[in-house]
Amino acid sequence: MRWSEVIGWLLSGDVAVQFQTTRDLMRRVDLDLQRRIAEEGEGATLLAARGDSQHWGLGFYRPKWTCSHYTLLDLKNLGLSRSNSVAREVTGLILRREKGQDGGLNPSPGVTGSDACINGMALNYAAYFGAEESQLSSIIDFLLEQQLGDGGFNCRLNRSGAHHSSVHTTLSVFEGISQYRRGDYLHRLAELGDVQQGAVEFLLRHRLYRSERSHEPINDDFTRFHHPARWHFDILRCLDAFADAGVRYDPRMDDALGILDRRRSADGRWMATRAYPGATHLPVPRAGQPSRWVTLIAMRVLHAYT
Repeated sequence: MRWSEVIGWLLSGDVAVQFQTTRDLMRRVDLDLQRRIAEEGEGATLLAARGDSQHWGLGFYRPKWTCSHYTLLDLKNLGLSRSNSVAREVTGLILRREKGQDGGLNPSPGVTGSDACINGMALNYAAYFGAEESQLSSIIDFLLEQQLGDGGFNCRLNRSGAHHSSVHTTLSVFEGISQYRRGDYLHRLAELGDVQQGAVEFLLRHRLYRSERSHEPINDDFTRFHHPARWHFDILRCLDAFADAGVRYDPRMDDALGILDRRRSADGRWMATRAYPGATHLPVPRAGQPSRWVTLIAMRVLHAYT
């Protein structure tokens, strides 16, 4: 396929893919397409899956991947309108009811410390859907206390201890801070830029996916492309998050960019990877089949960095 044919294939997909293809690859914001995300396709399916309890699934964080937490993250990543009343209502419900003693969101009453990875993801969708600053300030305070000396984050720090950051947690917190800084929030804003840069540097020192000691891949799964990735790290999600936040090209991205380019099929598309296990609201894409979402994200990453 030529570039124009791949674009045409993307535009024949779900309305959320159409919206993001038009916005990110054709540089035109189509608000009618965005409005339709709530009315048809994947977005409408997710919104319709909300139960009588006001939540999705069994509440804030049960079960993966059909709970309110991951459904809101999916809706945000689809590009659902920030003003969507359902998403705003459930986000507010979580922020009012799920705070732990340390100010972070904590779905496990028996666990004293909140989870930095969960809070990074929650900050991401809560800031996107316009949560009040007063509801987010304790989450910001909590996350700022969790940064390790290497610049990243590890959800085990305040639970069992950690001396080295996790790429999973670091990226989730990075994405949350990026979305918060994009809003009209002021709480500890000056500190967050430095914290975010520390997270970027941590990931770049690892060339996104390599051990600092052995220089070997930390996990082969990090070089496979998943959608939705949710809390799991992979190089496609990381590069997309960097591009979205305006992180400048750095030569330490080259390994990951090279993998991304080599994984493109001869027809110009990218394939789906095996999905993470667990029940979902949406059909799971078949591994080895062309994926519109992976193709769209890969194309906008390469547009940003090559």
